[in-house]
Amino acid sequence: MPAADSRTRFLDAAVHLIRTCGYEAATIDELCREAGLTKGSFFHHFRSKEDLALAAADHFAGAADALFGQAPYHAHVDSRDRVLGYVDFRRAILRGAVPEFTCLFGTMVQETYDTHPALREACDRHIGAHADAVARDLDAARADRAPDAEWTAQSLALFTQAVLQGAFVLAKARGGPEVADQCLAHLRRYLELLLSSPGSPQPGVTDHVHGQ
Repeated sequence: MPAADSRTRFLDAAVHLIRTCGYEAATIDELCREAGLTKGSFFHHFRSKEDLALAAADHFAGAADALFGQAPYHAHVDSRDRVLGYVDFRRAILRGAVPEFTCLFGTMVQETYDTHPALREACDRHIGAHADAVARDLDAARADRAPDAEWTAQSLALFTQAVLQGAFVLAKARGGPEVADQCLAHLRRYLELLLSSPGSPQPGVTDHVHGQ
């Protein structure tokens, strides 16, 4: 097996296991079992479990960048529609078992923020980078629809991520995506209100994803 393939199998195993059972429970033995590879192969690629987790964070971020980079909301000409389309897309991908739609960074940082500084910093960096991408559309929408608003695009972008991470926690507590979808529906309504202007759709009338 090519070395690159075995490394990717470890990365995929880490993403799956950490999202499923947490960082501490994802032992090296469990990671090797999930990947179908040996400990010798593990230590050929990674110095430690933390080293793998850091690489898995980059791996997960790369996959997320590809997914969101191709998302349909980018096609909207109107900046407000792109912002609302982002939330619609987040709701549309609430599919499958809980580990399949929740965030590796949110899961990992809750457990490791005080014990593994490098993991905390990596999670913060990746969450912040995604928020920065959201902020670009929010900045344009603020200029178009709410130029006198006191809030900043960056602060509102981070708020969207706070809602998402909280929604994922509730989804874990309740064992399914329904509560997360409801939270994101409220986020959409809030953004509609913040970015309302004469002639804009009234809050709620375009809130159609998942039959809401």
